[in-house]
Amino acid sequence: MKMMSRTEFRGQSGRLEKAHGRIVGIGRIDEGAVRDAYRRWAPVYDLTFGRVAVQGRHSAVEVINRAPRGRVLEVGVGTGLSLPDYARHLEIVGIDLSPEMLKKARERVDSEELDNVTGLHEMDAADLRFPDNSFDTVVAMFVMTVVPDPERVMRELARVTKPGGDVLLVNHFSQQHGMRGWVERRMAPFAEHIGWRSVFDLSRVMVSGDLELAERKSLSPLGIFTLLRFTKTRDASRRAVAAE
Repeated sequence: MKMMSRTEFRGQSGRLEKAHGRIVGIGRIDEGAVRDAYRRWAPVYDLTFGRVAVQGRHSAVEVINRAPRGRVLEVGVGTGLSLPDYARHLEIVGIDLSPEMLKKARERVDSEELDNVTGLHEMDAADLRFPDNSFDTVVAMFVMTVVPDPERVMRELARVTKPGGDVLLVNHFSQQHGMRGWVERRMAPFAEHIGWRSVFDLSRVMVSGDLELAERKSLSPLGIFTLLRFTKTRDASRRAVAAE
């Protein structure tokens, strides 16, 4: 039987979307669910998921620290686990949707005297309150499966990055087959409860014409997370001006 080009499968609290034979994501997750989930996670985040994600954080920061200078935006800074790892010659700005997470991040900045962290703001990643071309590097670690509209977030990350600058993602991308794929699909209807999508296709971040994929690296543990490095094309600003 021929498969339809797009079919929707409704779950207990969400929607699995199928496009061209591939399950690409969960359709229902909203800002309120994210805030609620991370309010619950904030007290134990560092000792739970923070430990699982340590390799991803270190890999991204290692790439960023190679720059001789520059201004860095960390989207989804959370409790600030990565902040002490950035080289001190870099200026770091962080944003997060969760005030509970940001409170812990600010405490970390104070206790470790991180003078290069110049701002921690409560902000929606899909509506960044920064001018175009504000940052040399933008990094979002473990964010894209959490936000309600990842495609819009990717375009915002591209917008605030300077031409020639980098956008780095560390994220989980789901598998179509095997035991891991089976588990991810079974978890998918509970996205609103756990605060992130277990089914999330790579195509959802490949949406900005201003970004070119420069690097893709599978990370430990077990390749669950992937590092993507995009470079913003140097003619992006000229295209934006022409469009106006």
